[in-house]
Formats: sequence, structure tokens, C-alpha cells
Amino acid sequence: MEKFFGLSHLFMTVFLSCFSTFMVIPPMTDITLSAICPGKDECSLAIYLTGIQQAIVGMGSLVMMPILGNLSDTYGRKVMLTVPMTLSIFPLVILAYSRTKYFFYAYYVLRTLIAMICEGSVQCLALAYVADNVPESRRASVFGVLSGIASSAFVCGNLSARFLSTASTFQVAAAMAVIALVYMKMFLPESVTKGNICSKETETICLLENSPKKGFQFFKTLPSFSDMLCLLKTSSTFLHAAVVSFFVNVAQVGVEASLLYFLKAQFHFNTDQFADLLIISGIAGSISQLLLMPILAPALGEEKLLSVGLLFSCLHMLLYSIAWSSWVPYASALISVFSIFAMPCLKSIASKQIGPNEQGKVQGCITGICSFASVVSPLIFSPLTALFLSQNAPFHFPGFGIACAAFASMLAFIQSLMIRPDDTVINCSPNDSDSGEP
Repeated sequence: MEKFFGLSHLFMTVFLSCFSTFMVIPPMTDITLSAICPGKDECSLAIYLTGIQQAIVGMGSLVMMPILGNLSDTYGRKVMLTVPMTLSIFPLVILAYSRTKYFFYAYYVLRTLIAMICEGSVQCLALAYVADNVPESRRASVFGVLSGIASSAFVCGNLSARFLSTASTFQVAAAMAVIALVYMKMFLPESVTKGNICSKETETICLLENSPKKGFQFFKTLPSFSDMLCLLKTSSTFLHAAVVSFFVNVAQVGVEASLLYFLKAQFHFNTDQFADLLIISGIAGSISQLLLMPILAPALGEEKLLSVGLLFSCLHMLLYSIAWSSWVPYASALISVFSIFAMPCLKSIASKQIGPNEQGKVQGCITGICSFASVVSPLIFSPLTALFLSQNAPFHFPGFGIACAAFASMLAFIQSLMIRPDDTVINCSPNDSDSGEP
């Protein structure tokens, strides 16, 4: 319990940051359609712009996530968290002021540029923070708790959007982003870094200590492509985990690119219905991560639980794709109580393949691979979604894009069956080899 208390400030930081991010999701589809195609429920241009944004953001994240993760190994998690949490405030302020056509395009451009640096970075650095301070035997459970905190923020954010006006939603989101940054700076203790590794006996004490100051040697800390290749070549477990993470995110981004536009065109969903659906999904995810994950991870093992989560993820997407009534998406959202196991297990497995000095690097590499999937996925699913929701579809299957996402999830499931426990610890740090240590 002491360790969880020590991590409580991290959990609160993640909650506040995710709350501000997630609460603007429900109104964004209506805002985008209103700015680009007023009065329409189906708009190919809106789908393509969303896909282009995801691809550009993914390309930027592919480069930036390993860099941020690697820099956090040297200069501390808290220092690097300041960057994305500060930058993410500015796009929210634009739509808090106005949501007319030109303000929407200003938001679109600024959000794209900032998300190239920020997208996924809070979660990436938070996972590295947890890995610094939690032993391997409990890491999957705590990763699940962290994911559950994000799911709880998802529920609260969407619940807030359900009852707030669109203007108030963005105003509150901007205010919460500022509060998250201030809270993090005031209360979150710096995590351990390369010069201050905790022993098992002093983990709780080290969690509350500040890391020593270091001289800024930026270029020596930048990861190279060879770092990622080393991680992939040295451990077959990490290689399989990387492949699984790629296909999982191809599927996830594909669903994100397709689902809300599919529901808008097929069932004329509005902002309130989007929020209701996301709230159900978020509650299921919170129950999964906070209650079931700590029980099932030790009982089944991370590898089996990963496969179970991916199998249910595939079923979850298939049910969305064949929705024949507006009630089916709500039933499908409930299945996420099992499907959301996958990513915490995957990142815990990856974290065990490398030593304590390089947790930022390994989480950055996994997040970078996920970002590469975020580049590939929109290039596939945006045209598919636009085509099968249009009058020119080759056959009538509006949910075909989501069905293809389910196929990608099935490929991830098949690959996950090849993952086996591996106790080998990788060392890909050139700095360690120069230190004179054996």
C-alpha cells in the first residue's frame, strides 16, 4: 500500500491529463462535420482530414517517442512530462474561444503539430515512471491500474461532455489541462534515473526522493535507429511484443478512424449518443483494469492474459462492424471489459526485457512502433471508411473498415501465441559499455 500511496500523485496527474483530453472526443465529430460539411451526416473530406492528421501525428510520434523516453532516462520523467502537458493546453484554448470554420482549421493545424510531440507521451512516460518503482512481479497489475485510471478519466470526461455545452466542454478541458500541469509540477516527485537506481529494499524511499541534477548533454542521449534494432534483435520476446503492438494499434486506430463516422452515417448518432457509448466503454475498461487485472494477471500470467484480451478485442470489433441496430454498439462496448487487458500486459512484458536504466527507452520504442502503426492505419482505413459509407461502395457493408480492423486484431492474437516468458535482460546502452562496469 505504501508504494501505491507513493504513486498516487502520478495517478492523479494521469487522471487530470486524460480527463482534459478525453472530454473533447464526443463533440469533435459534430464540430468537424459542421466546419467542413455543414448540415451533412456523411462527409468524405472530414474522414480524409482526420486520417491525414492521424498519419502525420503518427509519423511525428514515431520519431519523438523514443527520444522523449530516452531523454527521460537521463533527465527524469517529471522534466520530460512538462513538455507535452504544457503544449497540449494551446489547441484546447482555440476551440474554447470559438468553433467556427477558421478557428477549427487553426485548431487542426496547431493540434497536429503539437500532437506530433505529445501524442501518447504522458502514458509512455508514466509507464516508465511505474517501471522505475515497481518490481517485475507486480508490474503488470500496476500497469493495469494506470490504464484503469486513464479509463476512469475517460468515463468522467465523457460524462462531463454529456451534460456540458460544446463551448463549456472545451473551456473546462483547457482549465483541467492547466490544473494537471500545475499539480504535476507541485506534487509529483521525480522518479529515479540512471544515477539513482533503487534497490529492492529502498524502493519506497527512493520513490519520494528527487533525482540528482545532471549536466545537459543532449546529443549523447538521443537514441539512434540502431538502439531499436538492438532491442528487436536481442530478444525474440521483445520482437513478438513489437509485432503485436503494431497490429493492435493498426486495429485500434482503424476503429477510431471509422467508428464515429460509421455511427453518424448509419444511425445518425449525435454528441450525446457518442458520449453515452464512450462512457459505457470507459466504465467497462475501468472495471477491467482496476478490479480484474490485479487478480487475473498473477493467476493466468501476462502472456495468456494478453492473448485473451486480443481475442475479445477481435470479437468486439466484429460486433461493431455488423451492427444492424443502434443498440448493438452499446452491447459491443461492454466486451471491452475483457479486450482492454492487452496493452498493459504487452507493455509489462516489454519492460521486463531491459534493465532499470533504460525503461524510458523501451517504453519509447514500443510507443514509437505504435506510432508507426498510426501512420499506416489511416492510409488504409480512411479510404475504406469513406468508400463504404458513400454511394459508390462496391457492395453494401458500411462496417467493412471496422471488420478489417478486426482482422488486424486477429493477426495480433495469432502473434501473441508465440510469446514465451523470457528472463534475459537486454543491454543496448552504449553508455553502460563505456562506464567500465563488467
